[in-house]
Amino acid sequence: MTGTHKDTTITRRRAITVTGGTVAAGGLAIAGYQSAFADGATAAATGTTATETAAASASAGSSSGTCVLMSSVTEGPYYLDGALVRKNITEGKSGVPLTLRITVQDTTESCAPVAGAAVEIWHCDAWGYYSGYTTANPGGSAPAESEDGSTADDKTYLRGYQVANANGVVKFETIVPGWYTPRTCHIHVKVHTGGEKEDGTYEGGKVNFTGQLFFDDTVAEEIFELEPYSKHTGTWTKLDDDMVYDGGGASSGLLSLKPVHKKDPSKGYKGSITLGIDPDTENTGAGSGGGGTPPSGTPGDAPSDAPSASASSTDSSS
Repeated sequence: MTGTHKDTTITRRRAITVTGGTVAAGGLAIAGYQSAFADGATAAATGTTATETAAASASAGSSSGTCVLMSSVTEGPYYLDGALVRKNITEGKSGVPLTLRITVQDTTESCAPVAGAAVEIWHCDAWGYYSGYTTANPGGSAPAESEDGSTADDKTYLRGYQVANANGVVKFETIVPGWYTPRTCHIHVKVHTGGEKEDGTYEGGKVNFTGQLFFDDTVAEEIFELEPYSKHTGTWTKLDDDMVYDGGGASSGLLSLKPVHKKDPSKGYKGSITLGIDPDTENTGAGSGGGGTPPSGTPGDAPSDAPSASASSTDSSS
């Protein structure tokens, strides 16, 4: 898959390394069984655990009118400020296409949609590299990134914002991420409110949720056997062994996935999840779970005052 956007560059303004800690205040997320796509088709989860958990969440939500919540987790070591507002974030990166639908709800207002919320995602490419950190070794044996080294870390691929519509919905066009040691296949996400679009990005406001989205092992394994993923060899981490995913299925960020073509995974997937936030509460990004620094270590220009394990507070889901 090749994105339609040209390569662009940004000036790095901050890069935060988080290595663990207790659950951060503020960000809450619901991961219930949702109608995944605009045509109303049911998004069937690929794995048994995801299916059972999502169905239970839907049943609880429909009968009690309450949201199924999960706590925030770490933003990890590869966050960059200043991502672009755009739907297609591929920037020419090849991989299995993924259409990602995220719904934002207000947990303080009977799960009402949060229109205008800015949803930000970022993830690695098919070989485990993040834009802005292309010299970080993803582990195993992977081809080197092709960009000229002098400007490679200014690239912005696989990062972006979308602003939620009246139904609290955003959609992204991207690819299924690859893997890097010691993490499982995942996508990072933040939800912002109170800011505004400015100069092609999103400025101001506050972060209400920081989390990660996960892929069923059977889907990931099938995809990693395809090009270009298969050029990255080595042992990738399964969900049960991941330092961040806690085994809770949909309520822990496991995406509901639907293949575009059941017999040909290379055609892509549609993924969906719902995130519930408290728009009045700010999240620090220092949630539970380690960030998963690759073998080469955190990039040298990461700030020395990055949040530590103590930069967190109590679980706000209680």
